[in-house]
Amino acid sequence: MLSAIAAVGTIWIFAIMLLIVADVVGRNFLASPITGVAEIAGRSVVAIVFLMLPAAALNGSLIRADFLLRVLRKYSRRAVHLLDALFALIATVLFALVAIAAWPDTFEAWASSEFFGVRGVWTLPTLPFHLLVLLGSAATSLAFATVAIESAVLAKSEKSSKDE
Repeated sequence: MLSAIAAVGTIWIFAIMLLIVADVVGRNFLASPITGVAEIAGRSVVAIVFLMLPAAALNGSLIRADFLLRVLRKYSRRAVHLLDALFALIATVLFALVAIAAWPDTFEAWASSEFFGVRGVWTLPTLPFHLLVLLGSAATSLAFATVAIESAVLAKSEKSSKDE
């Protein structure tokens, strides 16, 4: 499921690229730019990130500096799993806080039918973008909670395998 949502983000990136190219061609060769491209692209970047974050968190494909883990792995695999669990727990809390912080803006966008653009020329509702941040951060928090549990279980199994 999360991979399908991340795929939507990938398709969205492709669509934004096509829109930007069409705008550049229209602006430079036809003297007719596409209205709202900068605003759509700017909002889309944030939305795409929050579409892709949960799958990246769950699959362990987020970029991280692992130089400490590589050194530590030589001495204690259990310590590596414990650090992974700690990192995932902190990320769980941080993304839950992002979701909580995003709620008032999302509710306000829904209650007031907020939009961006210029009324009468071009507008787009902000609610879908706010919802993607809210739902994406909540899903990322849950993904990191899952990773924390998995890492803790691995750390425990490393300890019990040494006891045997």
